[in-house]
Amino acid sequence: MYSPLVVDQFLSSVLTGCQRQLLITTASFSPASQNAARPHPIRNYAAAAKPVKKPRKEKGTEKDVKEEVKQKQKQKIDDTGRHKPYGLTAWAPVDDVYLVRYYPMPLYYADVAVDMLKSFQKLDFTVEDQPVFIDLQLDMKLEKKKKVDPFVSTVHLPHPFKKDINKVVVFTENPEQARLATENGAAIVGGTELVEKILEDQITADFYVAVPEIIPKLVPLKNKLRKKFPKSKRGSVGVNIPKMLELFKTGHEYMVERDCYVVTQVATLDMPKEHILDNMRAIVQDVASHKPAEFGE
Repeated sequence: MYSPLVVDQFLSSVLTGCQRQLLITTASFSPASQNAARPHPIRNYAAAAKPVKKPRKEKGTEKDVKEEVKQKQKQKIDDTGRHKPYGLTAWAPVDDVYLVRYYPMPLYYADVAVDMLKSFQKLDFTVEDQPVFIDLQLDMKLEKKKKVDPFVSTVHLPHPFKKDINKVVVFTENPEQARLATENGAAIVGGTELVEKILEDQITADFYVAVPEIIPKLVPLKNKLRKKFPKSKRGSVGVNIPKMLELFKTGHEYMVERDCYVVTQVATLDMPKEHILDNMRAIVQDVASHKPAEFGE
């Protein structure tokens, strides 16, 4: 058995040796050893040179402005994202000479179109008093698959283009009304005796007006006259004979054809441009007046 004194001395020597060993190990792994020189890979190629920036030109000079304008003029419209019109080549031609059937019809304002018609008349050496027509396509659809019924209307044009007065027939059996109709320019005045003559084409007229009392006796003429048959909606049935004659003697009649189209003459080309435009406005305003009241103005 060892004495306690000898054991204490042995343990103290062992602990001292462990502390020395720890100090040596810590020194060998110090931060300074991590920063020691190490071999690096060698790059055998040169780095890409940065592009040299060109000096910017000062804007505002006349040459620069002209060049920018020329570039904008040379730029073409990019229609790559826009579908081509069905059955046509493109939306607009590139050259000045092209086939019209391959491109959509160009649109012009009314005053520009009238000027073009007048210039074409001089270039083509055609007659000066040739007719000018207006072609309207109407939206006749209503709610729940309903449509506006095709209509016939008579309008007073601010500048009439017809030289002759319309021929008007008045149906009445009242002698006083017959006298009044004759005084106000009716071409033919009569009662039921006119029915057979009209059916046999012995009498023809531009318009037919009548008083309400005689309408039931004119039923045989419905198939013959068709849209010209007197109707209150058209203003051709009433008791105010002078007013009806004033409208139909100098009025211009048009009708809706093929369910939604209005094609009618509005003037002659020898009329002043302002007169032609005024007649166009009168037709368009009268057409708009037939729109149902629930849809507003």
